[in-house]
Amino acid sequence: MKEKLLPPTREQIALFPPFPGMTLDHIQQPGSPEALDSALEDLLASPFVGFDTESKPVFRKDQTSAGPHVVQLCTPQTAYIFQLQDHAAYPLICQVLESKQVVKVGFGLQSDRSHIRRKFGVEISAILDLDAVYRKLGYRRQLGVKAAIAVQFGQKFNKSKRVSTSNWALPKLSDAQLLYAANDAYAALKIVQGLQQAGHGQIVDELIC
Repeated sequence: MKEKLLPPTREQIALFPPFPGMTLDHIQQPGSPEALDSALEDLLASPFVGFDTESKPVFRKDQTSAGPHVVQLCTPQTAYIFQLQDHAAYPLICQVLESKQVVKVGFGLQSDRSHIRRKFGVEISAILDLDAVYRKLGYRRQLGVKAAIAVQFGQKFNKSKRVSTSNWALPKLSDAQLLYAANDAYAALKIVQGLQQAGHGQIVDELIC
């Protein structure tokens, strides 16, 4: 029976050097037709893109989320952040998410899949859920991005709970929100690159669905 692997402990991760994430200079929020066309060209040219969504949190059981309110799609050089009150970005988002040539990489993507279906009426093609990759590698529980960065690179990925539970439906996102959203998607993309470099490319390819 294959031994189950454990990620580093929280105490061990705290001693790791920080993950070098994206800065504000790497983040774009395309709005004009020209900027949207350029972003679409960049994203469709990328074999893998980091993918995640953010939603305004609900705090009562009787509340229903109207999210997602933000979609982030990330190439190795640029994080594109789309606030979904801007419907001009919907055709771009749908085209990338439906593309079978562009693999969307992230963690826990089944919930994102259902949210996208509800919001846009489309099915996401070519998804790679990194939780499934690490299960295949022998980790006994879902790692999530923080533990996966620690496993793959020996680095500490900082995630602010205050930012994660902030209002993602605001008309203008704060710099902290932009950095949080961008780096969630960027970290997923870096992890798949790290897995490929570590010789796990076959497992990665097998689990794209």
